[in-house]
Amino acid sequence: MNVQVIMRDGEPEYAVLPWAEYQTLLHAAGRPAPAAATEAASSAPGVPGRPTLACLAELREGKGLTQEQLARAVGISPHYLAMIEKGERQPDSAIRRALAWNLGVDGWGDDM
Repeated sequence: MNVQVIMRDGEPEYAVLPWAEYQTLLHAAGRPAPAAATEAASSAPGVPGRPTLACLAELREGKGLTQEQLARAVGISPHYLAMIEKGERQPDSAIRRALAWNLGVDGWGDDM
């Protein structure tokens, strides 16, 4: 098992492991995947295969971009991008299109 332990003040605080191994542990414990994880991995309603804004942080990290890099490329502040990633703000269609273009996602226009 590939586990990364994150320490704070010399004490273990978090354990990070690959998603597949986490799923195996959940399955062995007889527990379903967390609702938030399954929602984030789902696609937009009625549009199979299209990721939603709930996946924004995952998509950004998958491209190897920091919040600041993506925000600057889109033309917004890193703070505003953080609020979008947390679901605290809904960006307008122009920002959704810019995010989609920078992340290689199709169809984040007016229909979201």
